[in-house]
Amino acid sequence: MSARLVLMGPPGSGKGTQSAGLAAALGVPAISTGAIFRDNLARKTELGIEAERYMSVGDLVPDELTDRLVEARLAEPDAAPGFILDGYPRNMEQVKALDTMLAKTGKSVDGAILLSIPDDQIVARLLHRAQIEGREDDTEPVIRERIGVYHSKTEPIVGEFERRGSLHRVDGMGSVEDVAVRLRAAADAAIA
Repeated sequence: MSARLVLMGPPGSGKGTQSAGLAAALGVPAISTGAIFRDNLARKTELGIEAERYMSVGDLVPDELTDRLVEARLAEPDAAPGFILDGYPRNMEQVKALDTMLAKTGKSVDGAILLSIPDDQIVARLLHRAQIEGREDDTEPVIRERIGVYHSKTEPIVGEFERRGSLHRVDGMGSVEDVAVRLRAAADAAIA
């Protein structure tokens, strides 16, 4: 069974935690742009060196470069049966790029899963995580800014997947285990 899924949600919604468990259950890799960047930097690939020029000064890696890094990662053998993308696509241009790269191999996204969680709960989660992990830069104003960026830049792609009829909403509140059960049901529905 193949599974080509996009996992979406605001910062603090549990995407990283949940994508790893779901990927293991489905037998496909969980792929995050952060991991792709770190891997390419560690291996000193041409794309990684190019990405480092932006990251080292705190700039976002441009879409075109991010798209090339994602396409290279999806071409690796472990992603042949599918993948769970976490953190990509983040905007409509990246949605179009993903469609194009998958179409080259006659494939498409099976579905997008949105982990929904109220903004106030996100703030509480991230403030708690910051306290536990000693992240002094994760203050409430910074967290609220990140949530605002999510709503303005990333949330529009939710509408795109909804328009396609491939969006599955999952309540991101509750225990990790409870959310995982709901997420697996949504993934099964997406790839059915």
